[in-house]
Parts: sequence; C-alpha cells; structure tokens
Amino acid sequence: MDHKIAAQRDGARSRAARRSPGPPMPTVDRRIGGVPVRVYQPDATPVIVYLHGGGFVIGDLETHDAQVRRLAAATGARVVAVDYRRAPEHPWPAAVDDTVAVLTALAGQPLAVAGDSSGGMLAALAALRVPGLLAQLLVCPNADLTLSSPSVVSEADNGFLDPAQLREWIGWWVPSPEVRASAAVNLLVADLHGLPPALVVTAEHDPLRDEGEAYVARLTSAGVPVRHWREAGLLHDFPTMRDANPAAAAAEDRFLAAARELLL
Repeated sequence: MDHKIAAQRDGARSRAARRSPGPPMPTVDRRIGGVPVRVYQPDATPVIVYLHGGGFVIGDLETHDAQVRRLAAATGARVVAVDYRRAPEHPWPAAVDDTVAVLTALAGQPLAVAGDSSGGMLAALAALRVPGLLAQLLVCPNADLTLSSPSVVSEADNGFLDPAQLREWIGWWVPSPEVRASAAVNLLVADLHGLPPALVVTAEHDPLRDEGEAYVARLTSAGVPVRHWREAGLLHDFPTMRDANPAAAAAEDRFLAAARELLL
C-alpha cells in the first residue's frame, strides 16, 4: 500500500479514537453475503445497513463506530456497518457491489440504508440496485463525482473537507471522467424513480452542500418522499464534531430523531 494512503487511514483512526465512544450495546463482527460487517444490536429490527464516509478511501468500521452506535441507540434498529472494499486497491464498483451483496443476503427483513459523505452516495447507489427498501438516511452525502456544484468552490476554505484531496480520492475510486459523469455513479444524472423515502441533512459550510441539495430536488421531482433541511453554520460531516461543538451535537440529535420517525 502507498505510504501516503496508509498515513491518511492511520490519521483517520487516530482522530476517531480521540472522540467519545458511543453507547454500549451488543455487537458482533461477522460476514454477511461474503462481506465483513459489524452488527450492532443483533436481535433488533428493522435493519439499517450503514456505509461509512471517508472519501471512498480512508474510513472504516473503527472510524465510525461511535457514530453507528448512536444511530442504533436512537432508532432501536439493528445496524449492519459494512466494511466495504476501498479505493485505490478496489475501485468502483467494488464498494457498491459489497453493499448490494449485504442487502441481498438480508432480503426478507425490513431494510433501510444509511451513510455519511461518500457513504451516503454508496447507500443511494445501492438503493438504486435493490428495490423495496424502507428508507435512505443520509448526512452530507456526495451526489456528483464531478464536483461541479458552486459550493465546492464557495465553501472550499472550511478547514475540514479539502475538495482537492477529495478529487484525488474520487479519481482513485472512479478513474474515468466519463464514468464519473454518468448515470452509473452520478446521482444528479441517474434515474431516481422508485427510490425509498429519504432523509437528507446538509450543512451550510460544506463543499458538498449544493450537490446534496440538488439530489434532494431530483428525488422530489421523481416523486420520492423527502425530508431535508440544511444545518446552519456547520461543516461537512458534523456528527464527528459533537464533542467540541454543541451545535453539531444538537444537529446530529435532530437527524437521529428524524431517522427514528421515518423508520417507525
């Protein structure tokens, strides 16, 4: 593995380890559909399949453990966090294929998908391939791999998400510019008819804000029920900042309460 990528992954884990742990609950690491997962509250229902963020490159089960625990506790659901294959070792469609394999293996149960940032895009792309899901629960999702929306420029200097770094990661995940602009991976081009009801929360000072909100508009045009709001004053992927920022904690709590309502 490239030393730069290894350092980025180690850095993401180190930052996560300094955050407060999530609530205690039963968990088990296993494989579902041949894919490694961590299952939270294994006996609960419904089931939320969770896709972690990290630019398709650096996140993992450990970086998002506390966040997933909070989701499980707030909703009462069983949450299956997917340890999907990451770029650059495994470019698209590996991560989506892994997600679909997990969802397919869980068929016959009430299922939703959830994710943050790049994981939000993976959740939505999997929902396009697996009909009949209960919901999609998304925080600050990627929606356009071309990164063409105005907020990519206007909110670039935010100290948290570097669009230049994200472009590099996206290039590792989907090397072809033509594919990045296509309906195969671009939620602003794909046919969204038939997708499950959506909860989408965006953040004011997020380079991905405009593409997330464009996805909301396209879902609405496709007849998909959507609940959306923009969190004022917050940065990309604000749940990771709840220890230091009471506004971020309150914003995540609003998302979790709405997720529970949507699943009831």
